[in-house]
Amino acid sequence: MLLIACPWCGPRPEMEFRHAGEAHLARPADPAAVSDAAWAAYLYERSNPRGEHAERWRHLHGCGRFFNARRHTLTDRISATYKPGEAP
Repeated sequence: MLLIACPWCGPRPEMEFRHAGEAHLARPADPAAVSDAAWAAYLYERSNPRGEHAERWRHLHGCGRFFNARRHTLTDRISATYKPGEAP
């Protein structure tokens, strides 16, 4: 079983968490002013790299908070977890 370190609760089993997509994506300040193509790109286009990747996770069955994690997409190894707004 994979242990994920919640920045607030500490290490917990992976079953308590939910993946919430790519981290560090900025929502357009005024979505109505963005073109349809740019809005579709924001909603659906993700980098999906092979290797280290910054992701957003939620400790659903714990504190309920969102946090960011650096995960290797081939090995599932999580090298770091950090609070939103902090540097990776």
